[in-house]
Amino acid sequence: MSMKREDVEGALLRKGFKKSNTDHSYFHFYDRSGKKTIVNTKTSFGSKYKTLGPPLISKMAKQCKLTKPLFHELVECTLSHESYEEILESAGHI
Repeated sequence: MSMKREDVEGALLRKGFKKSNTDHSYFHFYDRSGKKTIVNTKTSFGSKYKTLGPPLISKMAKQCKLTKPLFHELVECTLSHESYEEILESAGHI
């Protein structure tokens, strides 16, 4: 299932990621205390990337240390920032 880039980026920002722009939009996850973690992902600027297809979504899910279904929950806002952070902690990523 494809997703709109703007929806994905907006969800990442709401879930504790901060954006830095270079030739891509990089998103770094910050925990509840404001500490930058090793978890990050990126999206491309190009106009052909307004919609993110399944291969890119799978790659972003992996970069975010999530399964594809959990990444969809993160974007759809059914997975909270706190729950996401707990997943990362329990897996030893932060």
